[in-house]
Amino acid sequence: MAKAFIEKGIKVDYLFSGRGDIPFFEMALFGDYQTQKGLTFTTQNGRVNLSKTFKNNSLLSINREISHLDLTPYDLVISDFEPITAWAARKQGVASIGINHQLALRYPVPKLGDSWLGQCFLNNFAPVDIPLACHWHHFGFPILPPIVDVIPSAMELSQQVVVYLPFEHPQSIIELIAPFEEYQFIVYHPISMTKVLPDHVKWQSLNGDLFKRDVACCAGVISNAGFELPSEALMLGKKLLVKPLHGQFEQLSNMAALALLGAADCMMKLDKDVVRRWLKSASREAINYPPLGECLVDWIISGNWNEIASLCQSVWQEVRLPETWQKKSVSTNVIGDISLPYR
Repeated sequence: MAKAFIEKGIKVDYLFSGRGDIPFFEMALFGDYQTQKGLTFTTQNGRVNLSKTFKNNSLLSINREISHLDLTPYDLVISDFEPITAWAARKQGVASIGINHQLALRYPVPKLGDSWLGQCFLNNFAPVDIPLACHWHHFGFPILPPIVDVIPSAMELSQQVVVYLPFEHPQSIIELIAPFEEYQFIVYHPISMTKVLPDHVKWQSLNGDLFKRDVACCAGVISNAGFELPSEALMLGKKLLVKPLHGQFEQLSNMAALALLGAADCMMKLDKDVVRRWLKSASREAINYPPLGECLVDWIISGNWNEIASLCQSVWQEVRLPETWQKKSVSTNVIGDISLPYR
């Protein structure tokens, strides 16, 4: 979307929050961007630590950031589940559009760990006027496909696996993959590794270009159950093994959706037996999600922001979903007033 905004001469300023100590990379496209502390989850050994999360997030600090953000020069705020800009727009009466995966969980899509508290969080964390939800399948609701930016590779290394488990302890990751010496594992992790590793394990610091290259060339991906990386793996036809971040409703629900669709293998804990079976499994069918950046920018510029159903229908008509996904779903679902058969 950033590229499309530039091409169409639309002036956009960017604000990022909630990353904690994780470094930003590949940021040249966003120009003189701003950062705020915002809100962030504190994790420990693959689980959200609620006590540390509350301790490390100050409501006074967040309210101060919201109050100090002046949106007077802006016609529109677009929020990717980012609370500072969303709440500032709400308080200052500036139009806002949300484009993110979390909005899909407002619909009765596959969920795990749902609760009244979780729904309150989804509804109030980053409130917007116009919600645009994204998911791997529409499930019969006005939901867009994921916004994926990948570069396929003509070469696939059949024994190479990319591992991205940033919330897990490094030693736990090494113990998980150490027995499988016939494979080459490239582990991307925010914590540097100084100890000597097995020959078949390569520890890599976070690097966007290298990461995209390795994902494009690998045979499979082991990751947490977030949204972006599994979306890339699905579009590239990589077999996928996910382990959710416990205590995070979104990741548990993502695992449920992937399991329902048969799009990935899942494990609730780091399990060598699950990895062993997964390594021997076949590759997945690639899913041709269309490039949505320019389409969404054109829709935003048009100003017809209430035409969500027709936008979703037109986009999904370009997607050919795997037959195995169709077999796990009903034959027809409804988006708004439009009957949309599964493809």
